[in-house]
Amino acid sequence: MESMIMLSEEQAESLKKNMPDKSVLRKLADFFSIFADPTRIKIITALCLYEMCVSDIAILLNINQTTVSHQLKYLKQSGAVRSNRVGKLIYYKINSYVIEDIMMGGVDYLLE
Repeated sequence: MESMIMLSEEQAESLKKNMPDKSVLRKLADFFSIFADPTRIKIITALCLYEMCVSDIAILLNINQTTVSHQLKYLKQSGAVRSNRVGKLIYYKINSYVIEDIMMGGVDYLLE
């Protein structure tokens, strides 16, 4: 049995032309994985509002400080957050408005 494509040849070519390559698809999957953990989402939400240190995040979100540090390391390696040292403290904040837009877009989608 032969497969039949219902799209026009022009549409099929456009799809093939505009499909991201494997490396971009992998990077997209990695990027969206930052939103795949409820603890990370809580931290991201907090950091969308305020720049904070690990201890503030742990206390305010009622999360173990070790867990916060581990998740911040993941978020920093992914490029989602950046840090700023002030004396002995390290403050974290969201690295791009894109992260905030995705978070708010997700909330808006779920509240529809």
